[in-house]
Amino acid sequence: MTDHDVVIVGAGLAGLVAALDLTRAGLDVRLLERDEQPGGRVATERVDGFVVDRGFQVLNTSYPQVRRRLDLDALDLRLFTSGALVRRDGRLHRLVDPRRHPGGLVGTLGSGLLPWRDKLAVAAYAARAGYQPVGRLLAEPETTAAQALRRRGIGDAGVERFLRPFLSGVLGEDELETSSRYVDLVWRSFARGRVGVPAAGMSAIPRQLPDGVLRCGVDVQAVDGGEVRHADGRLGARAVVVATDPRTAGRLLPTLAVPPMRALTTVYHAAPEPPGTEPILLLEGDDDRMVANSVVLSNAAPGYSGDGRALVATSLVGGAAAGVDEAAVRRRLARLYGVPTDGWAHVRTVSVPDALPGAQPPLGDLRRPVDLGDGLFVAGDHRDTPSVQGAMASGTRAARAVLDALAATSAAAR
Repeated sequence: MTDHDVVIVGAGLAGLVAALDLTRAGLDVRLLERDEQPGGRVATERVDGFVVDRGFQVLNTSYPQVRRRLDLDALDLRLFTSGALVRRDGRLHRLVDPRRHPGGLVGTLGSGLLPWRDKLAVAAYAARAGYQPVGRLLAEPETTAAQALRRRGIGDAGVERFLRPFLSGVLGEDELETSSRYVDLVWRSFARGRVGVPAAGMSAIPRQLPDGVLRCGVDVQAVDGGEVRHADGRLGARAVVVATDPRTAGRLLPTLAVPPMRALTTVYHAAPEPPGTEPILLLEGDDDRMVANSVVLSNAAPGYSGDGRALVATSLVGGAAAGVDEAAVRRRLARLYGVPTDGWAHVRTVSVPDALPGAQPPLGDLRRPVDLGDGLFVAGDHRDTPSVQGAMASGTRAARAVLDALAATSAAAR
């Protein structure tokens, strides 16, 4: 028996987008989510009055899916400075995008963090990635990010003091073994857009995607092309879309290759006073780097603080919440920010073991198949780029593939 045209398993961004497109096409859709709230990894909680996202996350305004599907005005996006502060050898260097922050041009050019050769090479790389057509970027030879940066003439100082620290928090790894094609797209998104957080937290993003067909608290145990089985029964469907995290997708679809996953841990602190007033990322440029980045979230989004104290989010590559030495992180932050941190209060440590899929080469054109045949489909950022854009784009592609498959089946039956 067919209960619905389509059953979608997983109400992260990919599943929500697929459900939206399929319901708009007139299909009877049921969206099942294991958790009590939709959004998947894009989630927020309140801790002692503070807005705590599931790890430090940002939204990039250049993403095509974001521009198409989200109301940025309603999100009240609070933007960060386009650039970073880098602490090295006790000195703080401010590197910003002079197109958006013209007043920072002299400081960026005069910074002693990088030799002139690397400054020019980094600028040339950013311009190339930012303004070449995507097709030309994807036609470049695919290597690791480390190899590509060297090929672009960026020396040890540019890589070790700036690019590796910056990219580690974005990619979830600090070996720069990620595909050069994905890193090119990352730079393109930063060059063309701004990054920020919704005033009410990242969970405001999935709340903008209609979920009238959603059932939460349903733990799906098995799927095939015509049926979904869960703890309370089963649902029949003409098509099934698995839009869960990659590990769950691999369990439900044993033939699916699961990519290596990247872990990120974020330590949240409340400071009596903000260590600086600018909403800008702070990086470690020293060789004994401990943290990927740190940012005073409440400088960008004052509503993230419930009592006027500053909320500081510090990200580390890998790790688990139980294994993070919060006191050691706090001591390192004293060195980075140049202020005492003894009075900072620990708010929460959030570990996300599967924060994002790894994207090692070869990735090809970055779009993996979503139609598995026999009425089974898959969506998620592991089918595209590991990003908000990738999750939404994969949901769009999965919905289109379902519509095409059902149309072909109907035509064959006539």
